Amino acid sequence: MSADTVLPPFGPLTRRQLLKRSASGLLLAATSAVPLPSIAQGGRPVLTHGIQSGDITETSAILWSRSDRPARMVVEVAATEQFRDARRLLGPVALENTDFTAKLRVTDLPAGQEVFYRVSFVGLDSDRATSEPQIGRLRTAPAPNGKPNRAVSFVWTGDTAGQGWGINEEWGGMRGYETMLRNRPDFLINSGDCVYSDGVIPAEVKLADGTLWKNRTTEAKSKVAETLEEFRGNFRYNLLDTHYRKMMAETPMLVQWDDHETTNNWYPEEILEDSRYTVKSVPLLSARANQAFREYMPIREFDDEPGRVYRKISYGPLLDIFVIDMRTYRGNNTANRQERPGPDTAFLGAAQMAWLKRELESSRATWKVFAADMPIGLIVPDGNAMEAIANGDGPPLGREFEIADLLRFLKQRDIRNTLWLTADVHYTAAHHYDPARAQFKEFLPFWEFVSGPIHAGTFGPNRIDPTFGPEVRFIKDGGGKSNLPPSDGLQFFGHVRIAPDTRVLTVTLKDIADRSLYTVDLTPQRR
Repeated sequence: MSADTVLPPFGPLTRRQLLKRSASGLLLAATSAVPLPSIAQGGRPVLTHGIQSGDITETSAILWSRSDRPARMVVEVAATEQFRDARRLLGPVALENTDFTAKLRVTDLPAGQEVFYRVSFVGLDSDRATSEPQIGRLRTAPAPNGKPNRAVSFVWTGDTAGQGWGINEEWGGMRGYETMLRNRPDFLINSGDCVYSDGVIPAEVKLADGTLWKNRTTEAKSKVAETLEEFRGNFRYNLLDTHYRKMMAETPMLVQWDDHETTNNWYPEEILEDSRYTVKSVPLLSARANQAFREYMPIREFDDEPGRVYRKISYGPLLDIFVIDMRTYRGNNTANRQERPGPDTAFLGAAQMAWLKRELESSRATWKVFAADMPIGLIVPDGNAMEAIANGDGPPLGREFEIADLLRFLKQRDIRNTLWLTADVHYTAAHHYDPARAQFKEFLPFWEFVSGPIHAGTFGPNRIDPTFGPEVRFIKDGGGKSNLPPSDGLQFFGHVRIAPDTRVLTVTLKDIADRSLYTVDLTPQRR
């Protein structure tokens, strides 16, 4: 497929298309149950956990899958779902050292077009048996210098399989992913806590009304993750869910991580006092967690910094997404009230902050979105210490120095049309920040939107810190109750649409039933 191939317009799959695809044996990977790992079918490799795509650009995408044995990944890409004139690419060999996962960066794709991809695995023995293929689709980013000819549409959320709320197939599984997919987004921003490596999934949980929530269970989810295999098992668990796999097959994901991929509220130099762990070294646990994260997520690799999570995703002239990492480079969790910046007040860290400023200054996109794994103005405690940025009140102190520096930089360089999207606190809210209300005043007004969990316990609300002048414009939370189940309906995500003509950005906060809870239109400001 050449770069000038013209592809059909993007649109949802019709019933006729699904029936046609079913008749030809080319169903999307997640429309039927995924085979269990390590079960051979006639000596052929098996794709055990579906397919995924991520980190899309105007000409490339990361494709992912997993085999049940050593086998070579094979990918075909085409302009149509019939795969006429498909381009065939050989991927890496899936081996034990990556838990039989494989990723391939596919290049030379046409900008701003729908692309179909088909993944299979070829055995390494003499008969070269080939697995049944699985099919997905994605849309590449628009060309950066072109005129927008369609809206940009995406969703964001976080917090999956947390607080003991796993896959309850009697209830319908991870239904939030089905709801998000109904919005036909161009991509999903997964804002972190993609898995809960520190959380056990019990077989049953008794609900307040006396009924039982019944979880699908696995050995890996029977204890906290300490070994590399146990961390891998947490990622495999989510991929057992039909809705999750279907979403991943049809929607590229831009993923980041937060704390629960490793353990609750971790920081890089922490030594655990949690009695559930025999491995007390957080540096060791986070290294294993990062390896499993990278093996199981369709995320770009960086040769200059292995394990790096922060990156920029350019999505045409309307949007640049700055996926930031608020976990890896932070100092220890403390009271967070240091009076001078220093190593103890680091949150993004010097290298990431310098990168972020360079990329922001060079950005020519209308909107600049910070995909953050934690909110700015909400107080998130860690015992007697602080887990996030906010510390309660007053002028900038502790980790707030970094945010003040970034906000000041945006004002000095007159970089407008920024907003922050996050999850983490397990409820949904809209916050407007204004220097007129703030104790620190050297910044341009901006919005922060919080939305999650998508399949975990609901909490909230958190107290808000006045340092940067936030005002709560909308909130829907657990009403002061803790760990409400998904069946209570308080599961949330956000939807963003950017109009191609006016470039107005519309944010809608939604619940698991796809009800619109709050909507605001943001008009871009000229520099």
